[in-house]
Amino acid sequence: MDRQLTSTKPKRTTSILSHWTLRYFLILCIGFSVIAAGALYWIRTTSIEKSLKTAELLGWEIADRVTVKNHQIHVPPDLNTIVSSREKLFNTDNYFCVMVLDNNNKLVFSQPKMQQEDVYYRLSDDFLEPRNSKYAGVTVDIADGNQTIGKVWVMQSKQSITFSSETIWLVALIFGGLILCGWFTIYLLSSKLSRPIRQVAYAAEQIRGGNYDVNLDIKTREREMNELVGSFGDMATRLRQLEEWRALSLAGVSHELKTPVTSIKGLVMAVRDDVVSPQEGKEFLDIALKESERMERMIADLLDYNAMTSGSVAVRKERTDLKLLVGEIIYQWKIAYEEHMPEVQLHAPSGSLYVMGDALRIQQIIVNLLNNGLHATPAGQQAIFHMHLRAEEDMLHVDVQDNGTGISVEDQRNIFERFYRGELKKRRNRGLGLGLTYSRLLAQEQGGTLTLVSSSPDGSTFRLSLPRWVSQQEVSTPEKTYRSPVKAKSAL
Repeated sequence: MDRQLTSTKPKRTTSILSHWTLRYFLILCIGFSVIAAGALYWIRTTSIEKSLKTAELLGWEIADRVTVKNHQIHVPPDLNTIVSSREKLFNTDNYFCVMVLDNNNKLVFSQPKMQQEDVYYRLSDDFLEPRNSKYAGVTVDIADGNQTIGKVWVMQSKQSITFSSETIWLVALIFGGLILCGWFTIYLLSSKLSRPIRQVAYAAEQIRGGNYDVNLDIKTREREMNELVGSFGDMATRLRQLEEWRALSLAGVSHELKTPVTSIKGLVMAVRDDVVSPQEGKEFLDIALKESERMERMIADLLDYNAMTSGSVAVRKERTDLKLLVGEIIYQWKIAYEEHMPEVQLHAPSGSLYVMGDALRIQQIIVNLLNNGLHATPAGQQAIFHMHLRAEEDMLHVDVQDNGTGISVEDQRNIFERFYRGELKKRRNRGLGLGLTYSRLLAQEQGGTLTLVSSSPDGSTFRLSLPRWVSQQEVSTPEKTYRSPVKAKSAL
């Protein structure tokens, strides 16, 4: 089956300034053209109406001056002068005329002078209206008592009584000026609005090119623009920090993974080449084994974190007795670190404390907090932990307090960032800086939180908060008990 190759051409783009000014200019032209057409139509209609009323007044004046004797119309000798003086009230052209006709439609008087044939040319066959629709006229009857013996016609072209070319030019200049003023106004507004947008777009281009040091010195009175510029500046700062952390994290991960590999390689080569005695070779192999275990833990942390962020880690939510679970965790952890002889004291209220969570994930979080506290304990000092359990209306809290060296103020705000490790921790222990990040993600997946409550040179306190399970009635069936040498102390 043949495939048709279609080439997609990029859409033509234009600046926001050109886009809106051109469209607004077209809208103004169309809108004002409609308004101008309506205005001209109104002017034309009004002018015709007013001119016809003026012509009707002239007809009445002429009818009043004409005398009737023996049913004959007599025109006063000064009628030409009167009509000539009244013509100044009209915008006359060559078609303006005044005619006095008798009852048989015979021409008695005209201004300008006309013949009877001209009357037939100007009026229709029934002498009731102008023959040409381009002209308008009014008639006034000349009466003798109750009998009509004639009529006065005042005629003029519609073009002369509507508007002149000067009127059209005046309307065009007015509306043209309004269009230019409106276009100039929208141009200024669009230019003012597009200026910060262009700067933001230019800054976005710099960020896309890898330059995160952008400076948006934009000051406007528009709240939305200020919010846009402020949010973009914060985003650029955040991206710069993330990029710096990414570079440092990549270097740190590479270094932390390379260090045990180098150590293992050197130790194994020393044993292979018989550089050391058999007894020392056994010690070297033990050291290599410990280094491989450290590397295995770091790789496991990295895999766990990637699995959590990709959503492939299943977290169950089941009813769990938190006090019994924490006691079992403490018991198992103390056995694993028996050579360090840590002391862990559990403080909990009487009775069962049920949470909705995953027992395995809760264990991972608490063990990580205990391990961090153990590593933070100065050499030659016994690690002492106090774990406090307390309940609120809908949450249960586990406070883990150690007696380590604490966390500096500068590091406290970043300890939950991925791959972040404080300077003191970098010098003391090797790792990837994913433990607290992974633990917080596990807590959040269970509907809880993990926070740093306080930290000082005397130790740190972390708080794990989980949703509390509350039953409608007291649970009568006993829960499975965990073997624990730790005795819970009742909270005061």
